[in-house]
Formats: sequence, structure tokens, C-alpha cells
Amino acid sequence: MKNRTLLITGGAGFIGSNFIPYYLETNPDVHVLNLDKLTYAGDISNLKELENNDRYTFVQGDICDRALVEKLFEAHNFIGVIHFAAESHVDNSIKNPSAFIDTNITGTFNLLDVAKKHWMEGPNQVKAGFENARFHHISTDEVYGTLGVTGLFTEQTPYAPNSPYSASKAASDFIIRSYFHTYGMNVVTTNCSNNYGPKQHDEKLIPTIIRKAISGESIPIYGDGKNIRDWLYVLDHCKGIALAFKKGKAGETYNIGGRNERDNLYIVNTICKILDKIKPSKTSYKEQITFVKDRPGHDFRYAIDASKIENELAWEANENFESGIQKTIEWYLNKYKA
Repeated sequence: MKNRTLLITGGAGFIGSNFIPYYLETNPDVHVLNLDKLTYAGDISNLKELENNDRYTFVQGDICDRALVEKLFEAHNFIGVIHFAAESHVDNSIKNPSAFIDTNITGTFNLLDVAKKHWMEGPNQVKAGFENARFHHISTDEVYGTLGVTGLFTEQTPYAPNSPYSASKAASDFIIRSYFHTYGMNVVTTNCSNNYGPKQHDEKLIPTIIRKAISGESIPIYGDGKNIRDWLYVLDHCKGIALAFKKGKAGETYNIGGRNERDNLYIVNTICKILDKIKPSKTSYKEQITFVKDRPGHDFRYAIDASKIENELAWEANENFESGIQKTIEWYLNKYKA
């Protein structure tokens, strides 16, 4: 049987590079084409385990290049799209918001519009052979803004993005929604909480803490370290994406969260405590913790209510933060050859 081809964008990034090997392993009849621009956030070495996999193809390219996207659809007749590609570093969005508008809004529109024209004759008219073709958009809980001390983000929470990054993701979410309501296109969106685990970019909080600790440098923590995030182990997220892509209801949004609320002080202290045990230094790594000026518009708390995907699609997180962070630290120590 000929393999069906799925387009995955941004697959050399953190979440995408964890998702592709998982999806290929669990779907032996699918071929994956990974379209990635390989910006600072993408690293082709993240997928070195797929170098000899004949069900995997890599194409370096930009989702803002509409002609390229059209060419790929014509050549491969994709059965679906899972769209990870995004500018996602909040600090970078504060310094250079235009790149976020281009990739997250225009790029998403290009992909979606080309998919619609390839799969559909007109509004609510699907071409033969594409009856099950689906566009899955990967988004973030940051579109909902910030929470106070209590409460959780649900799929009904009004959007209130506070950074150029989250505003650009909110805009892309609305474009996806509009193509369902206007054209009847088979789309689904997932909004996730903070991911962590193997292959994350070195600039992100957890890799930074580990890297700085073992190199003997100061470990920078924004503000007073009291900002709270709901932490989701990346493989748990990948499993949720696969479920929503296959079984989610068209036009729906599913929030995926780990039910692991931790503030940044807890994160850094936990990592230092584990490192003190498995890679002891002369003094505790906690002594390297330093507090730096908070970034502008830093949201206080994110936390997701994942009840919908848990109840409707039978998803559950296998890792709690304490089990996931142990695996994560071990992976980075191996990466840094520490």
C-alpha cells in the first residue's frame, strides 16, 4: 500500500522534532514531509534519528513562500497538515515583532488557503479523495492573556494576548476559525501550556537553567521568580496532538495542559537540587541563582483546564513535573556532555 503523505511545518523545532518520530512510529502507513525554514529555533540535528527513514522527507523552505507551498501540495497531495511552524520566543517578539507577524499570520494564512484550494471545490464542497483531509493548527495558552492567583484557561476563555508573539498567535487562531465557519474546512486547533523536555531551544528557561548551572555561570531568573506556568512534558503534548488530529471534532479547539503548575523559583530550585545529587559541585548550584530585571508585559500565571481533551478524546498526561524534569535533565547533561 502506498504511503499517504502528511505535511508537518516547523518539524525541526522543539515540539515538531519530538512529534515526527512519535507519529511515524505509531502510524506505519504515513509518510511525513517536514517543511522548515531552519531559523534559530529549528535544528536539523533534532531529527538525526530519521536520516535513514524512507517515510520521512525534509524540505528547507519558508511557509511565507506561497509558490513553494503550492508546489509541494501539487507534488505530494497531502492528506493533512499539522502546523507547528511559528516564531515563538517572546523576548524576540518584543525586539522584532515584524518577523512574528510575517510567519505566524501571513505564513499560516498561506498554508491554510493553499490547503483549502487543494482540498475543496468551494464552500462546504470537498474534492473527491480529500474527504478526511484536515488542517491542525498548533497554538498556545498565551493567547488567553494572564491569570490571577486562581482560575484556569478553558476553551471559552476570551482572548487577551499581551505580547506581540501571543497577539500574532491569536490572529492565526482566528484565521483558522474563520475558514471553518466560512468555508466548512476541516480544521482543528490545540492550545498548549508550557512544554519542556528533550530538544528544546537552549534559550528557553529549563535548558538555560541546566546549561548555566553546569557551566558555573549565574542562573538568571526574571523578577522575583513568582511567575507561574502549567508545565507539560513534550511527549505528552505530542500524544494529545495526534489524538486531536485523528479524533477531534472539526472546527473545535482543545486545550492541552499538564496540570503541573509551578513557579519559576520552584523550577530552578528543583533542577539545582537534582543536579546537586547527580552531578555535585563544590557548592550547591542554588548559589548561582540570580534575579534579573523582568521583561516587559510578563504574564503572571498561565494554567490550563484540559478537561475537554481528557473527557472527549481520552487523553491524559503520563508525566508529572517531577518525573518529566528528571528525564529532561538527564537528556541535557548528555547533550552538553556534562
